[in-house]
Amino acid sequence: MTERAPLGIAVIGTGRMGADHVRRIRDVTSGARVAAVVDVDAERAKAVAAHVDGCTAHTDPAAAMAAADVDAVLIASPGPAHEATLLAAFEHDLPVLCEKPLTPDAASALRVLEAELRLGHRRVQVGFMRRYDPEYGKLKALLTTGQLGRPLMVHNRHRNVASPPFFTSSMLISDSVAHEADATRWLLGHEITAVTVLRPTPSANAPDHLQDPQFVIFETDGGALSDVEIFVNCGFGYQVQAEVVCERGTARIGDGHALVTHMAGRWGGTIAQDFTERFETAYDQEIQAWVDATRRGEVTGPSTWDGYAAAAVCEAGVRALEDGGRVEIDLVDKPALYT
Repeated sequence: MTERAPLGIAVIGTGRMGADHVRRIRDVTSGARVAAVVDVDAERAKAVAAHVDGCTAHTDPAAAMAAADVDAVLIASPGPAHEATLLAAFEHDLPVLCEKPLTPDAASALRVLEAELRLGHRRVQVGFMRRYDPEYGKLKALLTTGQLGRPLMVHNRHRNVASPPFFTSSMLISDSVAHEADATRWLLGHEITAVTVLRPTPSANAPDHLQDPQFVIFETDGGALSDVEIFVNCGFGYQVQAEVVCERGTARIGDGHALVTHMAGRWGGTIAQDFTERFETAYDQEIQAWVDATRRGEVTGPSTWDGYAAAAVCEAGVRALEDGGRVEIDLVDKPALYT
């Protein structure tokens, strides 16, 4: 029996996230290889490709997708470029792992969803990696048993050491709280129906132009509330924590107490400094699950519908931030393909 050839993947975008995925596929993932990389910066693409045997460098995603040894596409380019790349992948009927956001707004996400529906089968897994994090997985499994009773509230904390210089106040919602939007929907099995954003006095550590922190409240169609403290200039570390309050108990993750030391009259542990450290295992498991499913001819994980729903929530959240008040979310009817 001959051994199956590894899945040939074209990685679109070779910035921080894309380059890390190239390393992951090369060094960690089994059953796959990086066949091509694409970046608008030709020199950067060539530099990344030089570290992978048999990898070609391109500036045009369509050229990479047309290559005979490309079987699947991983999109890690900036969000505004996703729609065109996804539609090109559909033309080749290639399976796709698309880093979040699916697209930057609900209208473009809906166009992608409708294009996938015309194919008649799923092709996209959206990169909401928290679903593959061991702690989030345990929390989801516990809630699924029902032993804690009906979920009533979710408390989320999302803190970064410092924000990039290009970060805007709306990006706290669209680029950061997007993860809590998906986590809330996934953990509870509810759709989010309304968003409110409260604006405390900005931290002295935040740049002058940035409303940081923010306090976001989601309402769901299951009658639960989910709040998010988003604080991207906390100064001390990267923290993601979640606590679900149910009728008969609570469950909390993200305390980071895997290793506690006692020495020289002190006790304590360490705090991760960025998302690649905190969610390294989640990214590893996400990519491996996508590769394994693709080799079986299946598409699993967060769907185009999940990407569309998160985009709609974030769009409403940005309106709530800018205009104040409570903003309702009106989703289209969920197609049977995603049920």
